[in-house]
Amino acid sequence: MTMIKRLLTGATAALMLLTGPALAQAANCAPRDAVVERLASSYGETRQSMGLGANNAVIEVFASDKSGSWTITVTGTNGITCLVASGQAFEAMAESLPALGNDA
Repeated sequence: MTMIKRLLTGATAALMLLTGPALAQAANCAPRDAVVERLASSYGETRQSMGLGANNAVIEVFASDKSGSWTITVTGTNGITCLVASGQAFEAMAESLPALGNDA
């Protein structure tokens, strides 16, 4: 989960650089339904995690268990979803917290 938290933090930081109108104007943005359908049909990706970012934006991580591809999206309150990052070798993780008093 640490890796996902880092990705979500990065995506939130990227979102802070964009304003609502800029999100709608970006070339890699579209209505959420269209983005989700495209990720599923073209890449076999489904939603793996989500969280609430700055300005009530929804940050989602989509990934394919078969191909390992992944995509991070940000959806603004206007319903427009933008692609923030994508890549390969997705791996779901469930790491436990380090022991108390351990600086690792």
